[in-house]
Amino acid sequence: MAYQALYRRYRPHTFDDVKGQEHIVRTLENQLHTDRIGHAYLFTGTRGTGKTTVARIFAAAVNCEHPAEDGSPCGECASCSAIASGNSMNVIEIDAASNSRVEEMRELIGEVEYPPTEGRYKVYIIDEVHMLSTAAFNALLKTLEEPPSYVIFILATTEVHKVPITILSRCQRYDFKRMTMETIVDRMGELEKLDGHEVEEKGLYYIARRADGSMRDALSLLDQCISFYPDGTLSYDQILSVLGAVDTEVFSEMLRHLLAKDVAGVMRQVEEVVMAGRELTQFVVDFTWYLRNLLLLKSADDMEDVLDVSTEHLQRLKEEAELVDVNVLMRYIHIMSELLNDLKRSSQKRALLEVAMIRIMQPQMDEDYTAVIDRLVTLEQQVRNGVVVQAGASDSTEKQPAAPAGVQKQEFPEAVEEDVKKAAGMWQRITADASGIQKSMLSGAYVSVSEDGKSLLLVYDEADKTQATMYKQLSQPQEKESLERLVAEHVGAQVNIVLHLNNSELDRTHKYTDAVARFEKETGMKIEEEDF
Repeated sequence: MAYQALYRRYRPHTFDDVKGQEHIVRTLENQLHTDRIGHAYLFTGTRGTGKTTVARIFAAAVNCEHPAEDGSPCGECASCSAIASGNSMNVIEIDAASNSRVEEMRELIGEVEYPPTEGRYKVYIIDEVHMLSTAAFNALLKTLEEPPSYVIFILATTEVHKVPITILSRCQRYDFKRMTMETIVDRMGELEKLDGHEVEEKGLYYIARRADGSMRDALSLLDQCISFYPDGTLSYDQILSVLGAVDTEVFSEMLRHLLAKDVAGVMRQVEEVVMAGRELTQFVVDFTWYLRNLLLLKSADDMEDVLDVSTEHLQRLKEEAELVDVNVLMRYIHIMSELLNDLKRSSQKRALLEVAMIRIMQPQMDEDYTAVIDRLVTLEQQVRNGVVVQAGASDSTEKQPAAPAGVQKQEFPEAVEEDVKKAAGMWQRITADASGIQKSMLSGAYVSVSEDGKSLLLVYDEADKTQATMYKQLSQPQEKESLERLVAEHVGAQVNIVLHLNNSELDRTHKYTDAVARFEKETGMKIEEEDF
């Protein structure tokens, strides 16, 4: 007899065997008990969650001659035997992906007119129903609304949003949930014993996570691993080897290299992953999942139930979560997600991975909010470690030499009104010479001169979260002092800088005043206040 895959050999034949879909099974059992059987059902959910399996069990149950107490088919009567062997004339399975044309649907509708020769119902199971053409859906519509009393339609789909609303409204809809990791692990544990194999529990959990809620995917992966190592106990390391995956120890070490901005260490680790023959796309998926677990631990308490990891692994995650900031983690995940999309279309996966890792370690390459936070965290760590960071210096990896002891800072005279106007006029040149972090903090500010002409006014918009954060950071004494010195070096005078957080529309007066002044100067015309 030809070998059958695990998911086919151990496909459930009764409602009791269906795992993870108790809410649906219970409803269908009650309908069988009370004889309140509908004429059209829509089973929707991700792949491998039991839609077609439950449809077959239900089709057998409504025609079973000796159903069990819970409504499950007996599996022994003539009707059940015919359905199990695929020879029943009462259960017709149609793959809409290969029978999507309106002609085929009309042929099916023509058969509906003939009652079953034996049994109570004719059951039509249409798989991947969203693949039907618009004309085919329209042809099905009238029959689906008022079918003969002996006909039941069961429509199954993974993409319910593609099914017309006119079809949805005529069906009882049942949403199949993704399987939990515990449900998948328990089921695989049962089947491996029935099949005469032993698999390390840690390996089962990895397969369950890799299956992403699909029981069929999990059993296919388990089948693949058992085929490669048919003798003895299947270990966690062997499963990783077969599936081209990487141990979590590698992710832990990779994270520490990234936080330390150790480019050489990261490149060595990428080299090891490549030389070990691991699949880089799966490596990125698993590393993103690892970062997601850290983010959940950082974001809220009591997240152990959500993570679905072992106690030993959870303790290590908690230790590593203390090493990294939430905003930095979000930036890492964002970059990894972008990388994953790029890897699907590229033949140079290693190069893309290495570029993404360098981008993570050099946040100055990005100008978004999370990158700025990452750079600030890096600077704080450098200060705590005693690394001298020179104000106004470039935000590069090269350490700038400290100023010699005893050297006095250059003193500048107090600025007059002309100096303040000069600073406002050359603001773009000033920001161009600012450091990476200063440049980010200054880029969103609106620059003006105070009414008395003695101060340079920087206005930020409170409604913009990024600007509000930059305002708060620049308001710190050391940051403001550094900015004033930068301005002084350009204009030759000590300019007083006033920061303002705009939380109303009245601050727009500065913009109007400046615009009017420019217009009058360029045209020679005088604009009265009531004109604007």
